[in-house]
Amino acid sequence: MTKYAFNKLFDLTSRTAVVTGGVGILGQHFCRGLAEFNANVVVVDLDENAATDFAKQLIEDYGIKASGIGCDVSKPESVKDMVDSIVGIFGRIEILLNNAASKSTDLNAFFAPFEDYSLKEWRKVMAVNIDGMFLVAQAVGNRMIKQGTGGSIIQTASIYGMLASDKRIYEGSFYLDRQINNPAVYSASKAAVIGLTRHLAAYWADKGIRVNSLTPGGVESGQNDIFRERYSARVPMGRMARADELVGALIFLASDASSYVTGQNIVVDGGLSVW
Repeated sequence: MTKYAFNKLFDLTSRTAVVTGGVGILGQHFCRGLAEFNANVVVVDLDENAATDFAKQLIEDYGIKASGIGCDVSKPESVKDMVDSIVGIFGRIEILLNNAASKSTDLNAFFAPFEDYSLKEWRKVMAVNIDGMFLVAQAVGNRMIKQGTGGSIIQTASIYGMLASDKRIYEGSFYLDRQINNPAVYSASKAAVIGLTRHLAAYWADKGIRVNSLTPGGVESGQNDIFRERYSARVPMGRMARADELVGALIFLASDASSYVTGQNIVVDGGLSVW
């Protein structure tokens, strides 16, 4: 009988993992998960100082190699410089978590009703949420092809890229002391992430590059009680997710445990999408 080393399937030792949006709420948990499985972790974020500081923390906490790099994923030259820097430091890229998403500086514009939504705001969000996904996937995919050994690309989508949001959840709902909703631009951009993922999975399959998307349901991160209660009532498991509950799916997709998995959208939503 063939003996399989199943305990080594999740080991990421010596692999370089790039995480865009690396100092965000989910990004930090993702980086820590990759570090715990011994990957070299590149923390990429618009805030270079925060990325560098967090990378130092990863080195201290996990004893792995890590680096922080500033990058505006919506700008081709910034993305090129980011990839060149990573290759200069680590030599290779085996894993990409394409995770950066827009953090609008004008919340009134971002949360405006659809009937009044400005094309300027729409394009600003799309420039990061889908243009940035395209630019980073393109640059890193090119690098993986040149390396000739394949790799794993994981792209963060959202449950609202699959399902319409329930407006009733948002009545009286606040996040960090501001009333919120789910803008159409967010849903459209995250649906595009899933479409891009499937296209690239087929396009790069013969290069040994696997491409999958990771779709979180609602993650508890400062919403008020009304939102949490109404959202949780829609979920079969009866609660929102914790950020750390997404890490296991990421490690699966990044590692050899998913060596025959590509073009899939892994949904971590407590069952929301089954109803």
